Amino acid sequence: MDRVDLFYQCEGVGEIGQVEVGVDASFATVKAELVDRHGLGEDVIVFLEDEDEPLDENRQVSDCTDPTGIIVHLNHCRRVSVSVTFNGRTVENDFGPSATIARVKHWAAEREFGLSPEDAGEHFLQIVGTHDRLVPGTHIGRLVNCPACSVAFDLVPDDRVNGSTGSVT
Repeated sequence: MDRVDLFYQCEGVGEIGQVEVGVDASFATVKAELVDRHGLGEDVIVFLEDEDEPLDENRQVSDCTDPTGIIVHLNHCRRVSVSVTFNGRTVENDFGPSATIARVKHWAAEREFGLSPEDAGEHFLQIVGTHDRLVPGTHIGRLVNCPACSVAFDLVPDDRVNGSTGSVT
């Protein structure tokens, strides 16, 4: 295995990107390619998915690769301030920009609001003031643009239609 799929999300880039890179490449090389591709600026920081501390750009890709590839995030924000409101109560925490919606939801729903995993599974994080519900693998850094390194969510129940047994006439 001399090449690996590297998936990435970036500040200001809406879609998940993919590049094939050599396993012996450094993250500095990966960063340079993605900065050039998306015009991000040299001061962008590279993070592994769900890690709060930046990657050492001198590390090789092979140090962080698993059989499915590798996922990174590029952002100008070192930390993203997150607030989540549920039943009139708001909690706040800072995360690295590569934190996933799944990780933030787990922290808020289960750890802060005390929901069981089953009850938490019936709720979504929704960006305040919108109806935008994000998929679990979305990096919170995709939702911010430096210097505004903060995002606010509501924890909302999943909309379900229950019990329609009759036919429509």
